[in-house]
Amino acid sequence: MSPEDIQALRAELKCTARELAETLGLEQKEVLAWETGELFPTKRWVTAMQRLKAAGPTSIQRKPRGKPKGLTGMQRLSDPELWLVIRKLLAHPALFDEVKKLSERYDDAPS
Repeated sequence: MSPEDIQALRAELKCTARELAETLGLEQKEVLAWETGELFPTKRWVTAMQRLKAAGPTSIQRKPRGKPKGLTGMQRLSDPELWLVIRKLLAHPALFDEVKKLSERYDDAPS
């Protein structure tokens, strides 16, 4: 499998070198070395890449992109950190006063 074949495979699978490497169980630098021609994949990896090609883009392990979504509204009630903050607010009157003052800058949550 040539460097161009590997680049074409990534384009076909719509994946990054890191995603291809993680799917194969390798480090990204190895896939990049294949693409530059510094190294060449063994038959084992060529076979694995052929299987991925046959399976299509859904065969690639992908990590969610973008900023992770935090808990909101009622979901927040299951967050242990919320209860830690509440315990601190109850134990420290000065902290409560600071948070109360800070909260004045925010709109009340809709019901």
